[in-house]
Amino acid sequence: MTKIEKLLAELKIKNKKALTVFLTAGYPDIKTTEKIILEIEKHSDIIELGIPFSDPIADGPTIQESSQKSLEKKTNLKKIFSIVENIRNRTNIPIILMGYLNPIYRFGLKSFFQKAKKIGIDGLIIPDLAYEENTEIAKLAKKYNMAFIPLVSLTTEKNRAKKIAKSSTGFVYVTAVTGITGARKSVSDDLIPYLTMMRKETKKPLLVGFGISKPEHIKKLKNYCDGFIVGSAVIELIRQKKSVKNFLKGLRCAISNF
Repeated sequence: MTKIEKLLAELKIKNKKALTVFLTAGYPDIKTTEKIILEIEKHSDIIELGIPFSDPIADGPTIQESSQKSLEKKTNLKKIFSIVENIRNRTNIPIILMGYLNPIYRFGLKSFFQKAKKIGIDGLIIPDLAYEENTEIAKLAKKYNMAFIPLVSLTTEKNRAKKIAKSSTGFVYVTAVTGITGARKSVSDDLIPYLTMMRKETKKPLLVGFGISKPEHIKKLKNYCDGFIVGSAVIELIRQKKSVKNFLKGLRCAISNF
C-alpha cells in the first residue's frame, strides 16, 4: 500500500474524513510555502502542492493568478523539490504533487519519479492525463510506491469512472463541479447522486475537490465521501494575508461534527 492509502484506511477505521489542502508551490514565494505547510500540518491530513504552469486548463482565476505569480519568481520542479527537502525533517505529512504533463515530461519521467521518491513525495495528480494514456505513469508510480490519483468529473459516465477508479493507488479525486477550479457558493445538485453511484462502483476512497470552500459544503457531503480537497479558498486567504489555519479549523470542525 502507498502512504496515502494507509492514511485513508486508518482514517476510515476511526470514522474520520481526510482534509487535503492545495497550495500553489512558490506562491507568494518559496519560503512562505514552506512556512504555511508547517503551520497547517496539524489541521490537515494531506498537502497538495501545485506545480505552476503557464496554461493551466483546469484552474480557475484564483489558482491561475497564483500560478502566474509563482512562475514570475522562476518556480520550477527543481525548486519545488527543494521545498519538500527543506521541510521533510520537520514534518511527515503526506505530500502530493499536482501538475500538468508538460513540466513533468520536460523534467524526464524516470528522473522525476526517482527524485520525488528520494525526497519524500507521496503521490501524484495529473489533471490533463487521460485514462487511455496513463499506463506508463501509473506503472512508474507503482514502481516507486507513490500514489497515483486520477480524476473523475460529474460528466464521467459510470463504466469509464469505474475503470479510472481501478487505476488509483491513492484515492479517486471527484470534482464537485463541471469546469474549472474555484470557490463556489454551493455544490452541484448532481454531486450526491454521483458520489452514491461511485460508492457502489468502487471501494477506493473518494475525495471531493473543485469548489469546496465552506463548512456547509462539507456538512452536506461528508456522509457520501471519504474526504475533501480545498484549494482556491486557501489561495485567496494567502493573497489577502489572512489566516489559513483558522479557516482550516472551521472546516475541520465541520468534518468532525457528525
